[in-house]
Order: sequence, then structure tokens, then C-alpha cells
Amino acid sequence: MNALFACARKFALPLGLLLVLSGCATTYRFKVDAVRNQEVQDQKQAYAVVSANPEMDKEDLRFKEAEAYVKTALSSKGMYETPPGSEAQMTVEVDFGMEEPRTKYQTVSEPVYALVGGGTRTITVPVTDSKGNTRYVTYVVYDPPQRELIGFRDRIITYQVYEKYLRITARETPGQAGDRPPRELWSVYVVNEDEKDDLREYVPLMVSAAMDSINENASSKKDVVLTDSDERVVFVKKGL
Repeated sequence: MNALFACARKFALPLGLLLVLSGCATTYRFKVDAVRNQEVQDQKQAYAVVSANPEMDKEDLRFKEAEAYVKTALSSKGMYETPPGSEAQMTVEVDFGMEEPRTKYQTVSEPVYALVGGGTRTITVPVTDSKGNTRYVTYVVYDPPQRELIGFRDRIITYQVYEKYLRITARETPGQAGDRPPRELWSVYVVNEDEKDDLREYVPLMVSAAMDSINENASSKKDVVLTDSDERVVFVKKGL
């Protein structure tokens, strides 16, 4: 339903009409900020996932669900979870959550209609009887007014938005770092802001938005638009 409200604001259409129309597809928009450490030349593939949120334990069911999505995304880059008894090459930190709602304002343009014209008028027509005599009769005719677009007006609407975020960061393990502090290898930060407050729905979507940017460019910022049928979303939700 929130998507319908978004369409209503965008196109200035009544919500009831949008319930009938099917052309306004639901889309999800994300901002993706990614970075990769150019100093690290060797590609590290084996990882161990940890929670970067001190308030969310790794055994938390919410985290375990998100962890499964992240592992699937990492597999698209040839990365794999460290087998039992082996040493991980990197630690993948996962943090996600939702900020408090914020009120936003938007100006929408609405059409203004008015009844134009109409009224009464007289017409005179000839009438011939059966004997061939012609006389003229005057009638009063009513013309209904026409509904016409006369302009547009602006209206300010208020609504609440929720910022959902996901950060996936890879670091060297202490064993890989040796005597120096472990280096950050790469990081992807994803943000979505809209009216939905279902964080669980958005976690696989945010992972999908992050997937192509994992361990890719030195630094990049881009907008990603997804739908539920996007191949990245289908891949992440399917799991390993």
C-alpha cells in the first residue's frame, strides 16, 4: 500500500484509481557507497562472518537470516566460508538496522477542474401539419456545463520515512596481518529511505544492491534500483 501512496504523489492520481491500474510497478531505490583497499593485491577468498553490532549477537535469529543472504552474495564473487579447522583469510563484519522515522514534506501539483459554459437557449423550428400548413414553434433548450481543466494548484503533503542501512566490511584476520594492525580490505554501505518500516523485508534487498560492488572499485557511489523479480534479488533470496 505504501508503494501506491508513492505512485499517487508522483502522478497526482487518486489512490482508488491506482488500485485499479496495474502499470505502477513497485521499485526499491538504494544508495550504494563502496570502497576497496588498493594496497592489498592478493585476493582473499576464505572468510568468517561476525556481527559488527554490539547489540546483535551472531546467534540472533535476525542476524543469522541476514548472514545467510550475505554469504550468498559473497559466493557470487568466488568467496567462501572458511571450512572447520582452517584459518580464515578475512573477517566479514555485518551491520544493519533502521533509524527513527523522519517527517518529510513534498509539494505535489493537482489539476483543478471547473464547470464551464452551459445554460439555456431558444431555437425556432418549422412545423407542418397534415393539411400542409406551416407554423414556427420556439423551444427552450438546456445545455449542460462542461467539466474542463482550468489550471493546477500546489499542495504540500507530509509523510514519514524510515532509513534502512546495511554495511558489509572485510578485514584481515590477525593471523594474516602479522605484526601490523589488520587492514580493511573492502567495504560496502547501502542506504534506503522510504515509507516502509519492515527491516526484515529490506535486508535481502540491501544485500542484493550491495552484491555487485563487493571488492570491486577503489571507490564508487551509485544509485541502484531493484524490483522483487530482479535476478540479483532472486539469487540472494534463493540462498546457497
